[in-house]
Amino acid sequence: MKQKYGTVVIETAGNEGLSGSELLTAECLQFVGDLCETFMDTRNRLLEQRKAVQEKIDAGVLPDFPEETEGIRKSEWKISPVPEFLQDRRVEITGPSGDRKMFINALNSGANVYMTDFEDAQSPTWEGILQGQKNIYDAVRKNLSYTTEDGKEYTMAESTATLFVRPRGLHLDEVHVKYRGTPVPGSFFDFAVFMFSNARKLVEDGLAPCLYIPKTESRFEAKLWNDMFSYAENYLGLEKGTVKATFLIETILAAFEMDEILYETRDHSAGLNCGRWDYIFSYIKKFRNNPGFVLPDRSSVTMDKGFLLAYTRLLVGTCHKRGAHAMGGMSAFIPVKGDEALNRLAIEKVREDKEREVYLGHDGTWVAHPALVYPAKDVFDRNMKGRNQLERSPDWPTVKAGELLSPIAGSITEEGLKHNVRVGIQYMDAWLGGRGAVPLYNLMEDAATAEISRSQVWQWIRHGSRLEDGRTVTLDLVNRVIDEEAGKLHDAGHLKDAVRLFREITADREFADFLTLKAYERLMELEAVE
Repeated sequence: MKQKYGTVVIETAGNEGLSGSELLTAECLQFVGDLCETFMDTRNRLLEQRKAVQEKIDAGVLPDFPEETEGIRKSEWKISPVPEFLQDRRVEITGPSGDRKMFINALNSGANVYMTDFEDAQSPTWEGILQGQKNIYDAVRKNLSYTTEDGKEYTMAESTATLFVRPRGLHLDEVHVKYRGTPVPGSFFDFAVFMFSNARKLVEDGLAPCLYIPKTESRFEAKLWNDMFSYAENYLGLEKGTVKATFLIETILAAFEMDEILYETRDHSAGLNCGRWDYIFSYIKKFRNNPGFVLPDRSSVTMDKGFLLAYTRLLVGTCHKRGAHAMGGMSAFIPVKGDEALNRLAIEKVREDKEREVYLGHDGTWVAHPALVYPAKDVFDRNMKGRNQLERSPDWPTVKAGELLSPIAGSITEEGLKHNVRVGIQYMDAWLGGRGAVPLYNLMEDAATAEISRSQVWQWIRHGSRLEDGRTVTLDLVNRVIDEEAGKLHDAGHLKDAVRLFREITADREFADFLTLKAYERLMELEAVE
């Protein structure tokens, strides 16, 4: 189907019979096209700027706080106050937008906020993306329901979590919708359809369109988003500052511009979040060619050490200075069925993680499963007596640039290598089958944790890292491990493709910026076949 609006051409394909396709009205697609007309060149220029920054890092120039924005960091200012309904965000739950049953369970979980995800927890099949938009549309109107094949019904409770939407990052495209023959940015599409379909209704109900913004690398990218918020408000006849957005600080470069990101978005800001898993991935990715930044087994890279501890301290201090919520991240542990001892251990691990966050001064945290909402809430209820901790000023010294770069020491083990291989392959197998959030080995894995797994293997090969037993990590060794581990795995439908992709992406001399970019090509091939 092709629709033309003056100089704007939108091409959509494969909508027939898909739930959510009815939302793609001519007027909605016009809004998508207008966003592209206004902002796509800026988005493309910012993606090129990412490459230029990477070239400097590869040449040995390490990140630092920008000299030209010192005045912003040193001056006194605060973000606009957030609405009353966003003051208490002590527990937030996340999950894929396209799974209707999980969507309802998350809304009913008892969490303060449900962040429905088009990014790391959502495999971007066209059917899944449209279903996600339909789920949001129905949830906003309080009529989201689902009936299983055996007749079990799921409906929304009278009181549900506040809805946040996480669109895809700026780097991802949506090939099913084209602007001037070019795929539109997935972020533009997700944002535009959500806003056009729901923003006015949310405001009528005394709420607001709330977003989580992923993968930001600079204040310039934050400004682009802020400009899109303002553009959408004007387009839809909403008051300035209606949109509220929490920016995930999940790249090492964004950590050096937290003040600046809050400043650029101060009329629309709902705080910052410690996106820990993508942050670890970003650390590996940005310093991939520097042997001084090689990390040990993923299990040793914890939030109480090195660059991760420094970054959380800086985030809390920066946010509270500016009157913004400082949101904690997500422990990957999930409940364990059939083993009460392991289940108690998993819940205890989650409690320990949340105690660390509330003591640091975070105003809320994330969980990945409804059964973890109340253990996390219990920790915050006992240790955070008010709705948040915005009045709390950290008592630690100012975080220095070097601390944000401080590596974490530890061993690289054979089991750590095997675990990365297993997780990377199994996640891609599931992702190619349309699932973006996958429970593996008692942890909830998403695109960010899979990125850590594959990037660590690449990093260890690149720098000839040594295992704890003295062996060097070589491509031959990794290929043998891939063969051995893949032979033990259950095929969820796309194991052969997953093994091939994992092998290629770890063997390539050039580091692939995002696993999902390469896998998306194969996902679209599979979708066309099906």
